[in-house]
Amino acid sequence: MVAVIKELKQTLADSRVNNIYQLDEKTVIFKLHKTDLPPIRLVIEAGRRLHATSYAEENPAEPPSFCMALRKYLRNAWVAGIDQYEFERIVTVSFRTKTGLLKLVVELFGEGNIILTNEQNVIIHALAFKKMRDRDILHNVVLELPPSSSKNPFKVTQGELEEALKNAGETEVVRAIVRFLGVGGVYAEEILLRANIDKAKHCSVLISDEVKGIFGVLQTLLAAVSGGNLEACIVLGEDGDFVDVVPIKLKRYEGCKTQVYDSFNQALDEFYLRVITAERAFASVEVDKLKKEGERLRRVVAEQEKSIHEDEAKAERDKLIGDTIYAHFNELQTFQEQLLKANNQGHNWEAIIQQVMAAKKLGKIPSTYVESFDGKNLALNLSMDNFHYSFNLRDSLFDNANRYYEHGKRAKEKSQGALSALQDSKRKLAKIDWELAEAEEIKSLKPAEMMEALSKRKVAFENKEWYEKFRWFTSSDGFLVVAGKDTVSNEVLVKKYTIQDDAVFHAEITGAPFVVIKSEGRPISEQALREAGVFAGSFSRAWRENAGSVDVYWVKLDQLSKSGPSGESVPHGAFFVVGKRNWLRNVPLRVAVGIIVGEETSFVGGPVEAVKAKTKAYVVIVPGDMAGKELLKQILKSLMLKLTKELREKAGKTSIEQIREFVPYTKGTINLKAT
Repeated sequence: MVAVIKELKQTLADSRVNNIYQLDEKTVIFKLHKTDLPPIRLVIEAGRRLHATSYAEENPAEPPSFCMALRKYLRNAWVAGIDQYEFERIVTVSFRTKTGLLKLVVELFGEGNIILTNEQNVIIHALAFKKMRDRDILHNVVLELPPSSSKNPFKVTQGELEEALKNAGETEVVRAIVRFLGVGGVYAEEILLRANIDKAKHCSVLISDEVKGIFGVLQTLLAAVSGGNLEACIVLGEDGDFVDVVPIKLKRYEGCKTQVYDSFNQALDEFYLRVITAERAFASVEVDKLKKEGERLRRVVAEQEKSIHEDEAKAERDKLIGDTIYAHFNELQTFQEQLLKANNQGHNWEAIIQQVMAAKKLGKIPSTYVESFDGKNLALNLSMDNFHYSFNLRDSLFDNANRYYEHGKRAKEKSQGALSALQDSKRKLAKIDWELAEAEEIKSLKPAEMMEALSKRKVAFENKEWYEKFRWFTSSDGFLVVAGKDTVSNEVLVKKYTIQDDAVFHAEITGAPFVVIKSEGRPISEQALREAGVFAGSFSRAWRENAGSVDVYWVKLDQLSKSGPSGESVPHGAFFVVGKRNWLRNVPLRVAVGIIVGEETSFVGGPVEAVKAKTKAYVVIVPGDMAGKELLKQILKSLMLKLTKELREKAGKTSIEQIREFVPYTKGTINLKAT
């Protein structure tokens, strides 16, 4: 425990709680954020373990009440410190919050517990409330730690050790050390092995030199652990299974194969997650389920590609029809005027068209000119230059041509939006194919080979996209748009991840994020600029104040400076803008949240057009007074009503927490007219 805490002190320093998850009845994961570093995951399992983990486990759809309580008090809090109580299996993690210092007391002995207290040690919440013989874990009661049954090895003197062993009488020395010092049996045996003393020897026959030797070995081991001079490793059995995990090399394991790690936290992570959960997790890998999802995604990709091809073909065809109308402008205009003149002279349309068709049979007009007449819509179905199209007699030639141009433009925009959805589907398919290959490989592995296969899986979890630690969406035409969440992420986003070709947005109001469109070598479209502007405005303070719109501007990276006009310093997370700003006036505040139902149910959020390009089942949110869970429940209910009965059943039970990040300030109202 000493080695773990020493490493975690440095790892957790200056980190902030991003979120909290509860995997099962005893295991909690803290997702911590540290400026410009990958997320830190601290796993706490009551009664068993506490260490940093590199594995991202699946979170429950609905967080338990204890998890919700921890989120309420500790989300966005800063880690103030982590300490072990004496030499006991009790760890306290302190947090700085807006309401003061809070402490999470983790009991790693017996059944274990996780207890949240205030600065005065009054219990706010606990994983398990209970009354015991020597203390109570109850709400609003001052937390009392269990009485210590052993001496802290770091504080014991040689004289105290000698007296304790002498008083143990006929007790075996290994048992006496465990009881007096509170060390585990493995380490008690290690002390005696290094001191060259039989562990079964009775305390009554120990001589002073032997006690001195025991004390000397104890100090050597403590110095190695507390001094940070670790050689963390997992001890392997002959068949490759895991035997033990230790912070330093032990004499008892000499000759055994070991897997060495850079830190004890890493070794613990591998030991617990590989041995205890790996076989269970991969024995139950549903290869058939992955195959079905892969087949489904392939069908989706094929349909999306077909749809894009059809839309692009329609866009080109409608443009060419418009061109054809202009190419035959004079003859079409003359023909239309003749028909309208006949109608104005009292001839009904049926008689006029009969005459036209008769003239067609006699060859007086080109046989390919008029195919049929649509009396209901008063339109001619024409065939010209190998194009078949409808020509409305009520409209001018300009209106007829422009109608086809507009249809073509909309088809083009639709294909661009579908392209973004296609890219998402291809990414999901690639992930499924990778998981399927890994699952099939791992199912055939022996325990000794599982280590290498699992390490590949860990790398996959660690290689998350950089923008996932920010707020982000993909525009309807495929541009990545990333926004800061606070002053720290604003600073990092602009300084580290923004280049000159990108566009940087900010709402003209105090309390707004920086939003960046990543150009990625392409000219940024007007559509992406509009959507990013809406995103920047909607996640600004203007939303919280129930404004209907806000002015937004965008600039290039070289227009941002950390020095004000008179050389004064600009606050962290803010920048001074130099030069001309590109304004988007009166940008409407509104976002959309959509639901996508596959083998797994997921949600998307962002500007309406961006969400609309990914799913038909979405709702539009505008500023309003409904807030918190009430609003999130209304959004989820509205989304479910957008689905067919079959899709609702397939979606199953989903958590409102999956929606929270898409709603500015978790506040607003559903715009039924726009949905």
